[in-house]
Amino acid sequence: MPILTVETLCAEAAIFSAAESRHPEPLLYGVTDGKAVGTYIKQKFRLYLKAKYEFLEGNSASGIDFPGLLVDVKVTSVRQSQSSCPFKSARQKIFGLGYSLIVFVYDKTDDSTNRTATLRVLHTIYVTAERTADFQMTRGIRNILANEGNKDDLIAFMLDRNLPVDEIEAANIADEILMAPPVQGFLTISNALQWRLQYSRVIERAGQEEGIFAVYKSVL
Repeated sequence: MPILTVETLCAEAAIFSAAESRHPEPLLYGVTDGKAVGTYIKQKFRLYLKAKYEFLEGNSASGIDFPGLLVDVKVTSVRQSQSSCPFKSARQKIFGLGYSLIVFVYDKTDDSTNRTATLRVLHTIYVTAERTADFQMTRGIRNILANEGNKDDLIAFMLDRNLPVDEIEAANIADEILMAPPVQGFLTISNALQWRLQYSRVIERAGQEEGIFAVYKSVL
């Protein structure tokens, strides 16, 4: 079997999204738990790909669904487009998560007559790793640098924004920023024990910004 690449992953995600949008699923009828729906789509997509391609499967150690490609799958309802993500370092909010995302955004409807549910995939979006940082954090840092800001300005900004670091770590990150300024991120990342990722901006800007690709969009 051929080796799965990012290009074929995105192409197959589009085909899968169209097929899933027409599929009535009895197992999901009446299910309101977004995590259960997300697990269903992730497992089904992985099995769909396994029948056609060779790839390294994710596990709890890797923490992402396609570690060989450095891509994680996220599934979210259009009604509240967000999901959780393991917290590894405060740097992720500035420099990105360290891997790319494929985001399936669905709208679930139940058919009480047939007792089935349909997951209409409205958007499937591929976000490259360098665009997975926090929008406001990276915009603020880039504005500081554009206005001749220095290390002290960067440290003050990070602490004002409640980045989960102490002053020593903030100083280390400021040095990194001055050497390699971050690109503009497009996620909204909320501080918590796990990062809380919100996707409304990538849904709005898919296909309009470099590094955010509209893999699939419902025409219904």
